[in-house]
Amino acid sequence: MELSILFEYGWVLLVLIALEGILAADNALVMAIMVKHLPEDQRKKALFYGLAGAFVFRFGSLFAISFLVNVWQVQAIGAIYLLFIAINHLVKKFLKKRMAKAEQENEKQGKQSGFWMTVLKVELADIAFAVDSILAAVALAVTLPLTSLPKIGGLDGGQFAVIFAGGLIGLIIMRFAATYFVKLLHRRPGLETAAFLIVGWVGVKLSVYTLSHPELAILSESFPKSPAWKITFWVVLVSIAVSGWFLSKDKEAEEKQEVHLDKAGNA
Repeated sequence: MELSILFEYGWVLLVLIALEGILAADNALVMAIMVKHLPEDQRKKALFYGLAGAFVFRFGSLFAISFLVNVWQVQAIGAIYLLFIAINHLVKKFLKKRMAKAEQENEKQGKQSGFWMTVLKVELADIAFAVDSILAAVALAVTLPLTSLPKIGGLDGGQFAVIFAGGLIGLIIMRFAATYFVKLLHRRPGLETAAFLIVGWVGVKLSVYTLSHPELAILSESFPKSPAWKITFWVVLVSIAVSGWFLSKDKEAEEKQEVHLDKAGNA
């Protein structure tokens, strides 16, 4: 494999790891909230079942979509879904008061849920998380250069390997590193918004890929792989990530500064 192709694959994998980290932390946080009303021993079991479900659904989604990835209708649905979850997240961010009331109601309902009902809710959430993760990974990988590896379904072997690695890393992060990412999101809450903006931008990329499908031909078939589009896509994606980091206030640093100012004022 050529060095330039290896670099492109490695770069996409690094972006997937970062994106999977933020999304996995968000997912882990949601699951933790869903099971927190259970006794500790049941809580651990519910989270274990949730992780097992995440594994099954994520890789089930991967193998299913690998056979459907070249169907433009599936591409269109995937693009619309990614754009929807990004826009939905942003709308919720701007309607925090309403969401706070909804969370309180959900919490009350969660306290009334038994163990198996809670497990069912966690598994249903896992399905949504799996779809989010795999669609984002597929949208990033489908325009990568083809390799000499054998095809799996409708995907090139190299593209499949990148998506598989991204999904596996997401599960590992959810299991072992979610606590760190949750703390990072708590310190810099703007990163979560940046992550969903990236998901939306990835949805735009999948839309472009769909519109260039030979059966639609609204855009040129070569456009998604053109240098101009690739450069535009990555420049915007990196800009969103960098802006998310620098524009997101560090809550921990702010709290320390406030404590320091209070001490100085009382001195």
